[in-house]
Amino acid sequence: MATVSPSQPWTYTLELPHDPRSPGVARLALRAVLDSHGMSEIAETAELLASELVTNAYVHTEGPCSLRLRGREGERVRVTVWDTSPVVPSERAAGPDSEAGRGLMLVREWADDWGNSTSHHDGKSLWFELMCPGRSAACGECVALGAAQRRAVDGGGRRKAVDATVAVRRHVLDAHLEDGTETEGGAW
Repeated sequence: MATVSPSQPWTYTLELPHDPRSPGVARLALRAVLDSHGMSEIAETAELLASELVTNAYVHTEGPCSLRLRGREGERVRVTVWDTSPVVPSERAAGPDSEAGRGLMLVREWADDWGNSTSHHDGKSLWFELMCPGRSAACGECVALGAAQRRAVDGGGRRKAVDATVAVRRHVLDAHLEDGTETEGGAW
């Protein structure tokens, strides 16, 4: 059986409709691609961050989005989510009980690099990169809470999904932010 070198450049693109199932489909595809390229150790973190970006595309736009995965030299993966809105979301302060507002904070905290590009005619792209192998970007509790959140979103109903999302965000607030309210620069 042939194997694929994790450092060999590769690209996959998945077109996603404006559908509440799109984040789950994106997670499954992302996991399959990373596993097939020997990058399983970063799959949980990549799934969580990609899910945040695809969910934001679904919630804040009316059109489709796409997920692009690109293996890069040095065992890096770049995950890009494009959507139809040219508006880049801001990292905003969110209260400890807020159910929204921390997606980009999670990307900034756990990704090795991240950024965006915009076009008023073609929407925007938000991207992040993760190294493989390397540091474990998420703590064990973050990974466990993220997995529980995915299960709740995929089949637990709206209330369970909201409760699981709040649990993830409370943990990040309590365990990973120094003063419990802000990160450096004053934004989430």
